[in-house]
Amino acid sequence: MNLSYFIAKRISFKRTGGFTGTIHRIAVASIAIGLAIMIISFMILGGFQSVISEKVFSFTGHYQIHRFVMSKSLEESPTSKDSYFFTEYPNHDYIRHVQSYATKPGLLKGDEEVEGVILKGVGPDFDTLTFSTSLVKGRFIQFPEEGVASNEIILSTKIARKLLLDVGERITMYFVQDPPRFRRFEVVGLYETFLEDFDDKVILGDIQTIRVLNDWESDEVGGFEVFVDNKAHIDRYAMQLYDLMDYDLKLVKATDKYLQIFDWLELLNNNVYVFLGLILFVAAFNMVSILFILIMERTQMIGILKALGAKNHQIRRIFVWNGLRIIGRGMLIGNLIGFGFGYIQDKTRLITLDPESYYMSFVPVFWDWPMFLGLNLLILVITTSVLFIPAMIIANVNPIKSIRFD
Repeated sequence: MNLSYFIAKRISFKRTGGFTGTIHRIAVASIAIGLAIMIISFMILGGFQSVISEKVFSFTGHYQIHRFVMSKSLEESPTSKDSYFFTEYPNHDYIRHVQSYATKPGLLKGDEEVEGVILKGVGPDFDTLTFSTSLVKGRFIQFPEEGVASNEIILSTKIARKLLLDVGERITMYFVQDPPRFRRFEVVGLYETFLEDFDDKVILGDIQTIRVLNDWESDEVGGFEVFVDNKAHIDRYAMQLYDLMDYDLKLVKATDKYLQIFDWLELLNNNVYVFLGLILFVAAFNMVSILFILIMERTQMIGILKALGAKNHQIRRIFVWNGLRIIGRGMLIGNLIGFGFGYIQDKTRLITLDPESYYMSFVPVFWDWPMFLGLNLLILVITTSVLFIPAMIIANVNPIKSIRFD
């Protein structure tokens, strides 16, 4: 057995009590708490980013493609499904899904209130699976045969509360055009994202209704929403999509259209990295301080080992091994605490939030295993590196003076 490792085990907190054992436990606790807090922080940060971004993407896709317009009207100029983009996109594997849409502003008239909204028309190609996480009551729209418009709509819970509506009730929507028109709709579902850009003004309906109101052809749509296989590559895929698009089409990234939301998420990201740096500094400083204390407390042992012929590097390895045992135990406990919290919160949603402020009703958890592995390696590398700083003073210990040291 390695002599340095054998002695390190003998002086560890499992075999000693009193002051030395207390110092070991404090060291383990500092490593464990620091790692647990970092794991929990990145779990929650990843959860916020994932939940909020998925809510945005479920409504808009990763990109929107529509015709260029000179005005700021809420209505689009129609484009055809016979366009080069729509016929060619299936040949590109990075494009996961494309769905057509159209929008039209109007007024919803309840019994006591009138609410200005935007009717977003969708069709059978709409990604209902992605949207299902936001549907809190009722069902999705059922589309009749081609060419026939459905009279079903989905409201946000916020609009429904303002207009005193619920699933199964009917309401009239007025469209400002020449001549003015109106339609009677049945509310079949309620959604909730807690994002003002959607909950305050967007309702979902049949795209065929907008075609009829705008006198469009059956193959005309307001635009296309594009989903790709990896949202992390949105910027890179944008350049490839430009090559697929017709000359009169415009590409808008969801991250640009809702820049304020994604800037807020990026700000959270920066805050967590600053927090990470502070925790790493504190953990490294604690390890240096504790190892200094252990060396000072074991000065007599160092002197005796030197008097018996032990080399400086052998004695240094004793304290490095001791430090590694502390780090290993602290990391094990820290992982148990961090992942334990994540599992409990993921299953029970015990910690709740104010959705008006945080856009969700509970603290989300995201299991980013490469990130967790990176955090463990970072803690291990930094704390192990600083172990050699206090161990360097062993070379300056005088055997005679240290044996007499009290």
